[in-house]
Amino acid sequence: MRLRADAHPTPPLGGALTVDETADYLRVCRSTVYALFKSGDLVPAKIRGRTLVRRVDADAFLDRCVGA
Repeated sequence: MRLRADAHPTPPLGGALTVDETADYLRVCRSTVYALFKSGDLVPAKIRGRTLVRRVDADAFLDRCVGA
């Protein structure tokens, strides 16, 4: 996987991640994040037109993957 030049090596410490930050955090591409939204495995939060993911939801998704 290639990281964009403007990608953050680690997401900011806030409680919400953008789609790009979520993709970086999960080490997947953006389209995979949208596929996870569509399948219901990850729940997006819409705030004034921005799509965000709560960090706790991303961590819970990772926890479910470890048990799979």
